[in-house]
Amino acid sequence: MALILNQKIMQTTQASRITDKTRELCQAILDQPEMVSARQRIQTFVADDKARAQYEDLMNKGQALQQKQQRSQQLSGEEISAFEKQREDLLSNPVARGFLEAQEEMHHVHQSINQFVSKTLELGRMPTEADFEGDDGCGHEGCGCGHSH
Repeated sequence: MALILNQKIMQTTQASRITDKTRELCQAILDQPEMVSARQRIQTFVADDKARAQYEDLMNKGQALQQKQQRSQQLSGEEISAFEKQREDLLSNPVARGFLEAQEEMHHVHQSINQFVSKTLELGRMPTEADFEGDDGCGHEGCGCGHSH
């Protein structure tokens, strides 16, 4: 019984240390100027009804076109041109563009952290640069995330 109790205490202490270090990592991420800037750009976007509506409309149209393609229906040149024009309009809006850039930055940080932690658990040691050679940019082969790897 004492052995089981000691194992539980050790597991709890180890989990607590991991949680503490994870909190430190999270705070370090939040303190990075790039992350502060990204959060500010996201908050600016959220507060801008016009930019949000423009973004949501483009996402809805993109989904509709994608669903049409999945049903093996041909997209017309007009549909594609209209979507591209709407996309260009969105990207010309500095608030929307800032939001998209901030999303991409946060996604990259998230994927980099996941890749590093996954590689550490896989190897059972701290990974080196050489351990990441040949990995694609986000840590998931064929993930379709859209990053240029």
